[in-house]
Amino acid sequence: MIALLQRVSEASVRVDGDTVGAIGAGLLVLVCAEKGDTEREAEALLAKLLGYRVFPDAAGKMNRSLADTAGGLLLVPQFTLAADTKSGTRPSFSPAAAPEDGRRLFEHVVRQARGRHGIVETGKFGADMKVSLVNDGPVTFWLQVDPVAVSVAGR
Repeated sequence: MIALLQRVSEASVRVDGDTVGAIGAGLLVLVCAEKGDTEREAEALLAKLLGYRVFPDAAGKMNRSLADTAGGLLLVPQFTLAADTKSGTRPSFSPAAAPEDGRRLFEHVVRQARGRHGIVETGKFGADMKVSLVNDGPVTFWLQVDPVAVSVAGR
């Protein structure tokens, strides 16, 4: 599983001109499932992003997590994060999970997030979305959960 976290002052997602998800201060997270990912990787990714310390403390150091700040969480599915760009000038999406697996894992992350965090909004899987954000900082991090690492750590 892959997540691109962006600390935002505000963010929103529109589909066909309608806003389907919006938050104030918090994290906009683009989420992608790769082949071989399971609910275990999805849950590990969610735990990591909820606890990732990207918000400033009183001294201005990034020591506070989304859970600490109770900020908004906007989850947006984005399979293009799995693109293989190592050769040529056109990305290959072969590392991405099949659409039905990607949808299942994205929906699992959303359900788990709603059970663990106060403000959770989403984009719409498979839709042509227009994402707007004000990146705060800018602060952007790439998180990746490897299926092998999760299975070894989960033993």
